[in-house]
Amino acid sequence: MRVATASQIAEIDRRTIEEFGIPASTLMERAGQAIANAAMSMLSALDSPRVVVVCGKGNNGGDGLVAARDLRLKGVHVEIILASAESELSGEARRALEAARRDDIPTRAIRDPDADRILSGAALIIDALFGTGFRGQARGEAAELINAINRTGTPVLAVDIPSGVSADTGSADGAAIRAAATITMGLPKVGLLVFPGADLAGSIFVADIGYPGTLSSDSSVPTHLVTSEMVRALLPVRRPDSHKGDYGRILIVAGSVGFTGAAVLATQGALRSGAGLVTLAVPKSVYPIIASHVIEGMPTPLQDSQGALTAGALKQLQTLLRSSDVVAAGPGLSQAAGVRHVIQGLLGSGKPMVLDADGLNVTAGRAKMLSKAAAPLVITPHPGELGRLLDLPATKIQEDRLTAARSAAKRFKCTVLLKGARTVVATSAGEAYIVPTGNPGLATGGMGDVLTGAIASLIGQGLDPISAAYCGAYLHGLAADLIASERGMAGMLASEVADHLPVAIERIRRGEHKDPVTELRA
Repeated sequence: MRVATASQIAEIDRRTIEEFGIPASTLMERAGQAIANAAMSMLSALDSPRVVVVCGKGNNGGDGLVAARDLRLKGVHVEIILASAESELSGEARRALEAARRDDIPTRAIRDPDADRILSGAALIIDALFGTGFRGQARGEAAELINAINRTGTPVLAVDIPSGVSADTGSADGAAIRAAATITMGLPKVGLLVFPGADLAGSIFVADIGYPGTLSSDSSVPTHLVTSEMVRALLPVRRPDSHKGDYGRILIVAGSVGFTGAAVLATQGALRSGAGLVTLAVPKSVYPIIASHVIEGMPTPLQDSQGALTAGALKQLQTLLRSSDVVAAGPGLSQAAGVRHVIQGLLGSGKPMVLDADGLNVTAGRAKMLSKAAAPLVITPHPGELGRLLDLPATKIQEDRLTAARSAAKRFKCTVLLKGARTVVATSAGEAYIVPTGNPGLATGGMGDVLTGAIASLIGQGLDPISAAYCGAYLHGLAADLIASERGMAGMLASEVADHLPVAIERIRRGEHKDPVTELRA
């Protein structure tokens, strides 16, 4: 499913009207009807059918005005609060207001002394204030109105995006509506799917208002929401006559003194994701510890000094590389001088590679190493690690995660998986994928190690590195969601997430997982 920015959806809207001859008034009528239908669904669980529609001056407000008329026709008591002067309304919104008045729908101005009372007495408030064209912060009377709506505690249905939230980044720098649900037109917006916007949007519904399929699926909208259907289509098929060699030979290079668990967890992530054979190459000093915990994988000792790999380990790895399909490197390796030499050698090996944690940290300040990889490369940084690679603070990365991931992917000529709430996968060609699974239970040590192993496993089973990255992240997040549904998020362990990966895979195969965004067909 493609995900649009404000400018992209505006361009789709323009082309729909100008190239396909669908009038703007028709699009607004369809949007209003979809809003009204969503409101009726929400009202079915509420005691009172009284609805207040808060409308701005643009097309978002026009959609709300059409919805008010449709709700009135359905027998709902509805009132309108206008957040701007009537003279400021756009042409279509003004026509929608005139139609609402002909139907005798009560309309009040934002300064009406009864506005607060009307809001507090509603069973449902429809937020049609700003829409996707909003920039910056809500100020003045608009900010006061948003805060008044939030204070009521009344369920809010937002139109397109909660007012006060950026459609492009999900940021909410000032007052912003906290919605119970959002109905968005044509395509989901980026700001609904990344935080903090994702936390303010509530349940998300995408309404089909008649945009031509050639526009809503056009490559000019290069951001995607990963869905269970996408993942199911890519999951490797396990044939009855297959053997372990058919499911990938994975080489994991990981571990050091004090970080033996990272190597074990990466191995578990690979095996639980379906890898056929996993070789785990570790420093000789920690080999006995790791070998006692890795039963199904094949641990191999490498040359080390004080518990970390030395440059001499690369020669041993070259032998292991010949019988491997893909390499995962970095978890718990440390930042010893020899590790950088090993990572540089692996990048030139010609094997697809997943690079995480210390494998990335040793390239900070030398990130050109990444762009010289001799085979497809997936890097899996958290915001701090990506910040070090781009010489930016982590806070800057978090301000616009999509842009940061795309920038790094283009600069380093690789696939970038930016971990965090709503993991983002970006490609060097500019495509990006938002992963909707996962929860705060993942915010504990070792989770990234499991993910590294899972991605390498999927590459070994035949997925291209980009697909392996977003499928691995989706399954990893779903495994955590399954644990959370069983017993909550606190105290979740990385090893438990690894153990739930087969369950997550089976849920996807059977079509039993419901995506967080619901498409409403016309």
